Amino acid sequence: MASLREHLAVLAVLVAVAIRLAAGRFVVEKESISVVSPQSLRGHHAAAIANFGVPNYGGTLTGVVVYPGKQKNGCEAFGGDPFRSKSGRPVILLVDRGDCYFALKAYNGQQNGAAAVIVADTVEEPLLTMDAPEESDNEYVEKINIPSALVTQAFGNSLKEALAKGAEEVVVKLDWRESMPHPDERVEYELWTNSNDECGDRCDEQMEFVTNFKGHAQLLEKGGFTRFTPHYITWYCPDAFKLSRECKAQCINNGRYCAPDPEQDFGEGYDGKDIVIENLRQLCVHRVANDTGRPWVWWDFVTDYHVRCSMKEKKYSKECAEHVVRSLG
Repeated sequence: MASLREHLAVLAVLVAVAIRLAAGRFVVEKESISVVSPQSLRGHHAAAIANFGVPNYGGTLTGVVVYPGKQKNGCEAFGGDPFRSKSGRPVILLVDRGDCYFALKAYNGQQNGAAAVIVADTVEEPLLTMDAPEESDNEYVEKINIPSALVTQAFGNSLKEALAKGAEEVVVKLDWRESMPHPDERVEYELWTNSNDECGDRCDEQMEFVTNFKGHAQLLEKGGFTRFTPHYITWYCPDAFKLSRECKAQCINNGRYCAPDPEQDFGEGYDGKDIVIENLRQLCVHRVANDTGRPWVWWDFVTDYHVRCSMKEKKYSKECAEHVVRSLG
């Protein structure tokens, strides 16, 4: 059987192809949105669950869609009377993507009475996970206690067109029941992580957990008791800034996948795009390890990479990653 090294030898090609063609997209956790009314829109649509707030896993929420007349992107406090529906059903706020953090849109909607927030994409593309900002001064993120999700541009436009007609309320049902993993007898779990080791206490605590949990995770995986999936946090650069120095330094694929500069200094050290590429490489390691029947190897790679290829020692690089791969056989 081919060695893991031989399988991972294609990583450079996989990463290059993923960047150019977006084939290696980050894993997206999804829920279902069903249109209850109007009759002409009835059907099921996928939505990407946000990495903040409180999804109602295992449950559903039926409500009336409201698209604000002003502040359509939800980036500022709405003010005025709380959102209400004529039927008394919960309000599910629809806002446009762009101009501010996803989490801020959800928070502003929550503060004005929304039971959930749907963000409509402004580009026709596959769904991606909405992430919360890392900046410590954004305390509102921890106060978000409603669910939110991203929908495609096409579905968002359909909802807006139905609302513009005004003939009847647009009622949708958010369904998280199929978001509960249950493919077989194994326990399925996920970890949201990041290869950046220079983001302070948050990064240190994350890697400490990975290191301490590694042995348990590998035993469970080898015994066939669990199925593990890593997720890597990413966000995008607003269209207006795609050509900026900051965007080019922090993003790949024309601003679609970004990470913050670890030193907060665009003139020296590592760039955010270095983190995105390493995140993608680690996703490739997980995929190849799964395909070769050795999914637990991911834990070896990320812990070894952290020790051997740290940013602090200026070894965070493709070359160091390849050295770790060779050491894993």
